[in-house]
Amino acid sequence: MTIEEEIEAIEEEIRETPYNKATQQHIGRLKAKLAKLKEKKIKQGKGTDSSGGYAIKKEGDATVGLIGYPSVGKSTLLNAITNAKSEVAGYHFTTLDVIPGILEYNEAVFQILDLPGLVQGAAAGKGRGKEVLSVARVMDLLILIGDVHRPNIKIVSNELEQMGIRLNKEPPEIIINKRERGGIKVASTVELTKIDPETVKSIMREYGFINATIVIRTDIDVGELIDHLVGNRVYIPAISVINKVDIISNKEKKKIKQELTGWDPLFISAEEGRGLKELKQRIFHRLDLIRIYLKPKGEKSDDEPLIIKRGSTVEDVCRLLHTDFIRYFRYARIWGPTAKFPKQRVGLDHVLEEGDTLRIIVG
Repeated sequence: MTIEEEIEAIEEEIRETPYNKATQQHIGRLKAKLAKLKEKKIKQGKGTDSSGGYAIKKEGDATVGLIGYPSVGKSTLLNAITNAKSEVAGYHFTTLDVIPGILEYNEAVFQILDLPGLVQGAAAGKGRGKEVLSVARVMDLLILIGDVHRPNIKIVSNELEQMGIRLNKEPPEIIINKRERGGIKVASTVELTKIDPETVKSIMREYGFINATIVIRTDIDVGELIDHLVGNRVYIPAISVINKVDIISNKEKKKIKQELTGWDPLFISAEEGRGLKELKQRIFHRLDLIRIYLKPKGEKSDDEPLIIKRGSTVEDVCRLLHTDFIRYFRYARIWGPTAKFPKQRVGLDHVLEEGDTLRIIVG
């Protein structure tokens, strides 16, 4: 039996098995086997495309990928919001390479990448899909683009899901420690409403754990546990965009919005420039970035901000600037929203916020 046949057989068994408390453990084990087979299939497919891959050099404060079906307007959008000159034409597969552009917004610099168009079956390798999806895995943000004729956001999302890309999700808080004896012990700091301890143990055994302690700190389901055990999942924020809104009525727009429940798509016209200001705002806010200002000793604070992720600490800023700042760090001074008083002395673990001014003292 081929891998494809094994996958099909397990998927059929899952579909035909009624889900209840008595079958939860069995279905969980089936899903674990299915995930392992799909991973094996993906690994077997690597390196089989002789056309080569895409080399990406990330630049700016964050890198954003435009991903969607061919001819939905990715190239037009790239040209409209950046300094890029991506070829635009009225036929499929105009963009055969990854085209970069630079967007400056809110004092931040974003690298925007126009990725070649996906087709259904991309995760299985159709249309150089695996190469495109491998680039998508390293993005800081993905913009899923459809147009009013092909609002295929959910199909694109599914292709990304199959390649281990989790959109708008956080990795589950799970800690696993192997031990020499005693079997598998399950502990949780929250009530588990989607999976029971016996199913957890069954899935862990499927992945080779015999003696281990697992501590679960979020209310996970079977898929999230499998994701943690597989270990190669990436978690990327995403926004959705529907292009060419200038050619449809409000009634048609409402229908598309209903089809994409849960995605809150932004309707734009890249050709006419409609909705682009809000798109830029969404990019900035979805990346959850903040601006802080550095103040060298004896000098005024910098006019240009340093762009960092919300929740970053003084230590994170030191690492961004130079590793020597960690090695020789003495203390830091802070002004602004997180300071209890001007020029407050803080350590490496101090969490920064929008508008803070920071001075780092080394020696």
